Amino acid sequence: MAIPSTQLRVKELLREKGWTTKVLAEKTGMSESYLTHIKNGTRRWNEDSLKKLASAFELSPIDLFAERRQRTDNIDKNVSLPEKSDLELRVQVVPVIGEIPSNPSPYNNQLMQITTGYKDVFVPVLNSNDSAMFALCVENNAMAPTFVKGDYVIISPEVWTRSGDIAAVEYGNDTPVKAIMQVTYTEDFIVLESVNHKQPPIALVRGKDHFRIIGRVITRQQKLA
Repeated sequence: MAIPSTQLRVKELLREKGWTTKVLAEKTGMSESYLTHIKNGTRRWNEDSLKKLASAFELSPIDLFAERRQRTDNIDKNVSLPEKSDLELRVQVVPVIGEIPSNPSPYNNQLMQITTGYKDVFVPVLNSNDSAMFALCVENNAMAPTFVKGDYVIISPEVWTRSGDIAAVEYGNDTPVKAIMQVTYTEDFIVLESVNHKQPPIALVRGKDHFRIIGRVITRQQKLA
């Protein structure tokens, strides 16, 4: 699976426009020093800055991402393309958090962002409109090699979880535990397995043991260094 970059094409677009960072600062209302960090990839952008940059460059937000275009040096220039396409790309900016929220929502995810140390950290997700979606930052290698430290695991509460899927779940009768697990449904049991299959599976009795899906893992992104 290809891992999309969260680097923005600000340096390239400034060169194309013939603008300086000062000109961009005037057009966006953001400071030159902040824009220099964004341009060099030494500081992360947030949803507000993404919108201001898209407006300044007169582009959609998806066109700002560094790896959205492939090199076309060797492509036959005579190839004809269809005038219309049914393909529509949508980008959603998703908050990064450090723990799985019990009840994901835009408000709860924002609170979790702040309390877990990821204020103003976001990642782009394509073609999804789940407002409660969040990106869990993997803070250790307990799930390696499936997910490693620094990965962003994108979780959507609205996407249906089927047998064999990996999801954020809550289980346990006395002290409920929240974790990322592979879920398998049988007639009488719900079987939870670690994503790297290094721990013994947990069998929960349907209708007796506490269990609920918080959201399904829909993709994984690498953290921008």
